[in-house]
Amino acid sequence: MEATRCSHCHSRLATIACPSCFGMMFVGAKFCSHCGARADRKEVAKSKPHPCPRCQSETKAIVVGTTDLRECPRCEGLWADTAALQHIVASHEQQAAVLGVAMALPAPQSLPLEKVRYLPCPVCRKLMNRVNFAKCSNVIVDVCKGHGTWFDKDELRRIVEFIRAGGFERARANEMAELERQRRQVEAARSATALERAALYRSSPYELRENALTLAAAAVLDSFFD
Repeated sequence: MEATRCSHCHSRLATIACPSCFGMMFVGAKFCSHCGARADRKEVAKSKPHPCPRCQSETKAIVVGTTDLRECPRCEGLWADTAALQHIVASHEQQAAVLGVAMALPAPQSLPLEKVRYLPCPVCRKLMNRVNFAKCSNVIVDVCKGHGTWFDKDELRRIVEFIRAGGFERARANEMAELERQRRQVEAARSATALERAALYRSSPYELRENALTLAAAAVLDSFFD
């Protein structure tokens, strides 16, 4: 059973984030049902208040494994500041490199269409950008460049799956292919310009040569006054 709310009253069941895959697991469970990791979560008693960007509830400061996060007890979203997200990405990419890419990249999930809503950063309150994580993960997250990233329920788990499956390798390959395509376009444009100039020179050689001689003569005259 993966539901995190009661099917009758819709109350949220007592769940916590897995320290490895960041999927939701029930309080009291020793191991994550998604990846099998051991539960490891602590709440930080005193912390600066941060409202949830999604539902405006007060988030809780938590430490999941070795990662500092903020968790919304109502909508189950997670806030990761820039340092925390870098730590998550680096550690799971290292795991993927050590274990090898043995699993397939997660297939895009067909989610119900919702009206796009830009969320405020819980730190600076400016509207965040909606970004396809790594440009090819098919997980749209809300990013404040200066402060962090907001993950709706299950989005961080899907990001971790993407990284473990070698998603960043694919992202880098796509980026290199795009740079190569742009380089070829520039070279083609330069070649086309060179051909146009050559054609122009062939069509009016005397005019171009006369201009060149005029410029050369002017340069010689200028040198007399240096």
